[in-house]
Amino acid sequence: MAALQTYSQRAEKYTNAAAKHLLETISRKQSNLCVSVDVTSAADFLSIIDTVGPYACLTHIDIIEDFEPGLLDRLATLSVKHDFLIFEDRKFADIGNTVALQYSSGVYKIASWAHITNAHPVPGPSIVKGLASVGIPRNRGLLLLAEMSTAGSLARGTYTEDAVRMARENPDFVIGFIAQRRMEGVGSLSADEEDFLILAPGVGLDVKGDGMGQQYRTPHEVVTESGCDVIIVGRGIYGKPGSLNVEEVQKQADRYRRAGWDAYLARVAL
Repeated sequence: MAALQTYSQRAEKYTNAAAKHLLETISRKQSNLCVSVDVTSAADFLSIIDTVGPYACLTHIDIIEDFEPGLLDRLATLSVKHDFLIFEDRKFADIGNTVALQYSSGVYKIASWAHITNAHPVPGPSIVKGLASVGIPRNRGLLLLAEMSTAGSLARGTYTEDAVRMARENPDFVIGFIAQRRMEGVGSLSADEEDFLILAPGVGLDVKGDGMGQQYRTPHEVVTESGCDVIIVGRGIYGKPGSLNVEEVQKQADRYRRAGWDAYLARVAL
């Protein structure tokens, strides 16, 4: 059996600039941690980002109530300061023309600042075509939601298989999936095989659920056993918004960073 490739070895093969940048950042920082900052206050958001930035390879912005354009400039500054990419968890889910406008225009102008975004495959190939028309000229990358971490998710079976097919038809823009595992046939990460990034939500070290359908697995289960590349963690790191304890958040961010990295080292050593 061929040895599994490292993040840095995989980065050398990618032609998509966003995927290449992400893999290089993961390798350089020894972090496969994406922090999902699901808070509604801009002040809380920036404080958490500045605190977890040194430990993360990715972060995202989505639900800020007091949003104003200057927030994006401050986020971009933190991205450079702490050496992480910006992932907008937008979950586009409309026809091609509409998502192209949502991606390029409106209040957020997502394509102008987010290195990576994501979309539901449910509208079919037109959603990729629409987003690609905006993202490719800007060297952006797209993730398709092939699976979700909630109980009873409909994203399974043939739906997941169709998401993989759509990715294979658009390898210049689709760089991977939001999923719970490396799906069968989506490369073993050996040399000369196709390579898609797998970002996994629903990662937790202390709890198994949140009472609202979310299900958690450990970094070892996600990365070592299921073959995912990036762990997405939110509340497990920063707790409840409005009561930020900087030292505790730093401690938890580094705890998850180390757990994710150790799980990766165990995988490539198999």
